[in-house]
Amino acid sequence: MTEAARVLALLAERGQTLAVAESLTGGLVAAELTGVPGASASFRGSVTAYATALKHELLGVDEALLAERGAVDPEVASQMAAGVRARLGADWGIATTGVAGPDPQDGQPVGTVYVAVAGPAGTVAGAAGEVAGSAGEASPTGSPAGSRAGSPMGKVVPLRLNGDRGEIRRESVRIVLALLHGELSGNARAQDTEQNGGN
Repeated sequence: MTEAARVLALLAERGQTLAVAESLTGGLVAAELTGVPGASASFRGSVTAYATALKHELLGVDEALLAERGAVDPEVASQMAAGVRARLGADWGIATTGVAGPDPQDGQPVGTVYVAVAGPAGTVAGAAGEVAGSAGEASPTGSPAGSRAGSPMGKVVPLRLNGDRGEIRRESVRIVLALLHGELSGNARAQDTEQNGGN
């Protein structure tokens, strides 16, 4: 079973929905999700906001933030995930922004990527962490080093990916779906603990 299929199965079990905001991945996350039969039960839709201005206009990312830091920024990723969740009326939102190459962007080197997830109030959100490695090796699972506190409703993971443009984009898709899977799984465990009196 693919990561997309696992995510959709968890969402379907809970009766929850997902929306996607993409920049560097250009629709690849949405394509991965819609490649799963029955995806329409949980997948609401996506916004591919490739141009920086569209991140503000369509997703509500703070204009001053974009002007100051550019589109490749952890807070931008966080606001994209929250924005698509709100705009498309979904329970969960995920987002990708970064530099796939071949040239640097906004002062950031090729392979700099931020993936984010935003969920309903009360969801478990871990700390954001550094995930380093070459394409095919990076993973947001486990306890990343260099973590910082995440917001109560979301999580951002910074990535430093190696490889060519296609590899960086594909790895970004895999990791953002794995991040969501981890959040969904962690939230389910927390709810079970709460329902069982904290045991």
